[in-house]
Amino acid sequence: MSRSQPNVNPKAIQAGGNLNVFEKYLTIWVFICIILGIFLGRLFPEVAQTLDSFSIHNVSIPIAICLFFMMYPIMVKIDFTQTVKAAKTPKPVLLTLAINWLVKPFTMVAFAQFFLGNLFLPFLTQTEVILGKTVTLSNSYIAGAILLGIAPCTAMVLMWGYLSYGNQGHTLVMVAINSLAMLFLYAPLGKWLLAANNLEIPWQTILFSVLIYVVLPLTVGMYSRYWILKNKGKRWFEKQFLHYLSPVAIGAMLVTLVLLFAFKGNLIVNNPWHILLIAIPLFIQTNFIFFITYIIGLKLNLYYEDVAPASLIGASNHFEVAIATAVMLFGLNSGAALTTVVGVLIEVPVMLMLVEFCKKTAFWFPRDPEKATLLDPRCLKISK
Repeated sequence: MSRSQPNVNPKAIQAGGNLNVFEKYLTIWVFICIILGIFLGRLFPEVAQTLDSFSIHNVSIPIAICLFFMMYPIMVKIDFTQTVKAAKTPKPVLLTLAINWLVKPFTMVAFAQFFLGNLFLPFLTQTEVILGKTVTLSNSYIAGAILLGIAPCTAMVLMWGYLSYGNQGHTLVMVAINSLAMLFLYAPLGKWLLAANNLEIPWQTILFSVLIYVVLPLTVGMYSRYWILKNKGKRWFEKQFLHYLSPVAIGAMLVTLVLLFAFKGNLIVNNPWHILLIAIPLFIQTNFIFFITYIIGLKLNLYYEDVAPASLIGASNHFEVAIATAVMLFGLNSGAALTTVVGVLIEVPVMLMLVEFCKKTAFWFPRDPEKATLLDPRCLKISK
């Protein structure tokens, strides 16, 4: 093997520089929303009563609307017809599926139990009521971690793959397959793991949450994508529709966070260090999953262009679904919902760090010559 420096379009190397202001400073916006939410919650506690008055079957209508617009822009971008391409290179897809559904949920439980259920337990003895049952904050935080662990990323990972110069076509295939897998596995796996951790959830409730926050936006997204491509064309869809739609998901998430933290203000103000306690197992889990996937890909001699997105998909969480499910199952004022929001806080900076690690270690892997022109030549390692 020898390194070479093929002719590379300088503009292609700058692919990661096209982030919009929302994406580039997402962590800052999240922190601002937390502060704003706490401020509003402390000054206007009556907002909770007003929100409760607009609900059906314990589901807040304003929150449901925000969460739908959080999910729809993500779902409409996915071209599920591309899943047939996975048959040509199945190893990266199988690796991602195995990590996401056979490893990641259980390591999340292990880390959450060790830190939140044992090591930090003396600091998390306060109680709250979930589904009519009094539980400790420790168990509530563990429940939130579980909801993060069983939700593989199908949104921001497209950006992580883009920034790491990964195979975007294959990234989309893996995202599509993981989205389909989530339809069938999220509810039963969530029910089983939550029940095993002393939080019995009615089957109908968690299934309803998947239908509302996954199936509904997925169905609307698939249909509207088909209609727009048929009647307006691909160029209009990509240049016009997605251009104006892309900020909607992040904007809806930020509005949801303001509402969420408006109801978590007292807990955060009284126990600000809980954020740190929750962040520790989530940070370790994210890095652990990334590195085991990365190493397995290296041992399997996979192309860097496929290993990078596979590892990043495994490491990242679909925090939109996790937040939505936590809010619906346990309520806005639950520790579980707080845990899923902490997942947002740490994911963006940690994933950006892992993207940089991918680019700096890309020379460890064989390279796909067809993708060489999309890569930073400093990372290339092409076979003779």
